[in-house]
Amino acid sequence: MKISPKDYILPFLILASLPAGAQGLTDLEVINQTRLDYNQQGMLILGTWAVVNMVFGALASFRTRGQIQAFHQMNAYWNVVNLGIAVFGFWQASQVVVLNFWEVVVAQQEIEKILLANAALDFGYIALGLYLIEKGRRTEKDKWLGFGKSIVLQGAFLLLFDAILYGFQQQLGIELLDWAELIWPK
Repeated sequence: MKISPKDYILPFLILASLPAGAQGLTDLEVINQTRLDYNQQGMLILGTWAVVNMVFGALASFRTRGQIQAFHQMNAYWNVVNLGIAVFGFWQASQVVVLNFWEVVVAQQEIEKILLANAALDFGYIALGLYLIEKGRRTEKDKWLGFGKSIVLQGAFLLLFDAILYGFQQQLGIELLDWAELIWPK
């Protein structure tokens, strides 16, 4: 059996393409890890906000009365939920292992959708807070005024938080699609 140079071409091309493929996988892993890092950093920010609001809100609610007390109480109550979300989100971002392109794309799209849905909820929180403020003015109830102002503050923070995190994630999604186009040109 005679071996010709043609017999070496296909194995050579396969071996020559491995470094490029390995680099592509590394880039995909970097993009995926960046997505997870953004989520973890976001949850650290949310968790820090929650702890500060809970501690300060609890302490201040014992030292104040009326509308101010209600404001601090709601800050503490509201952020119990935020802390739970932050802990769960951080844990989830540290547990996820995504290896192939389509799983990374789906995960990227999911986080962007979640952040957009959260932003819509944040507008709802602000509207609820404004409603409570108005109800407090009409009924002259300090509790509704304080709760309303707190919910407006919390909703505004969450809206800003979700918008900034969405901006980072959306840019990463664009980079993911640009990377895919380099790997699989049209």
